[in-house]
Amino acid sequence: MRVRLFETEQWLPWSPSDLFPFFADATNLEKLTPPWLHFQIVTPTPLRMQQGTQIDYRLRIRGLPVRWRTLISVWEPPHRFVDEQLRGPYRLWVHEHLFEAWAGGTWVRDRVQYAVPFDACIHRWWVRPDIERIFRYRARVLQELFGRVSPSSGDPA
Repeated sequence: MRVRLFETEQWLPWSPSDLFPFFADATNLEKLTPPWLHFQIVTPTPLRMQQGTQIDYRLRIRGLPVRWRTLISVWEPPHRFVDEQLRGPYRLWVHEHLFEAWAGGTWVRDRVQYAVPFDACIHRWWVRPDIERIFRYRARVLQELFGRVSPSSGDPA
């Protein structure tokens, strides 16, 4: 099994403690997921996010219906959490979310280790481009939501 790595980062002018609650609300994942994936949380909400929480989703990948279950394996607010696929389209999916205070804001970093079946045939042409497109969408949404100064900083938003 070939394990791949995808990393991205984005600076936002909010502190980790002001930004993290958005990520702690599982329903916000729908806002961060591109509409073409038809993403839907199946687990009843509200969810209490913590280590050990499992969340079930439905989505479509290139038109194919997919069921996905993740486990929150690490929960360290407001600095880090990790979700791991228990069931879904990947052979491995471990997504580490990091929030590092810097220069009056936060570096939001994503580190995804993943593996797919038939890697040599599909990774380059379908999987990696899809992951990059999803995270570009996510970055745009985060910029729209949090690109201005945080209200708790005392500066006008």
